[in-house]
Amino acid sequence: MKIDTKKEIVKDLNERFVKSEVVILTDCKGLNVAKINLLRTKLRNAEVEYKVVKKTLLIRACQNTDVSIIEDSFKGPCAVAIGYGDPVVPAKVLMDFSKEYEDLDIKVGVMNGKRLDTDSIRALSSLPSREILLSQLASALNAVPTSLARVLTNVPERLVNVLTALKEQKEAA
Repeated sequence: MKIDTKKEIVKDLNERFVKSEVVILTDCKGLNVAKINLLRTKLRNAEVEYKVVKKTLLIRACQNTDVSIIEDSFKGPCAVAIGYGDPVVPAKVLMDFSKEYEDLDIKVGVMNGKRLDTDSIRALSSLPSREILLSQLASALNAVPTSLARVLTNVPERLVNVLTALKEQKEAA
């Protein structure tokens, strides 16, 4: 590969790392081309990029980015999943794929400048997506005023019931 091509790849990857919300490093040495293409398709459908890159280029591309904290994990054949939106999505797709194809080894990841080990990525993948969390929050926020309105309408009804009972009790006495 020519030096100009390598410089272009490094520059492009560096820009992608800067824009990313989450980067997950995988070891794909056991996967054949068909499996890698299947994984790429699944990730592309989830709006996640998957790049197989030489580790020397990865080391240069991660300079001055959050990804540099996982530089020590760039060993052997490496591939990176780069997510720009919901960080749960790449983790979920990779974990599901690694359960189906054990040849995919999820090494480490980076999210918001913090290193994610395999257990953290597994925990991230078990979270609901951003849209589901937002809808749950909206329903919780909607439930509070609704409950308050019910309580406030019950107070006058109960007061009337108490007054009616007192009236009946006085009339009986």
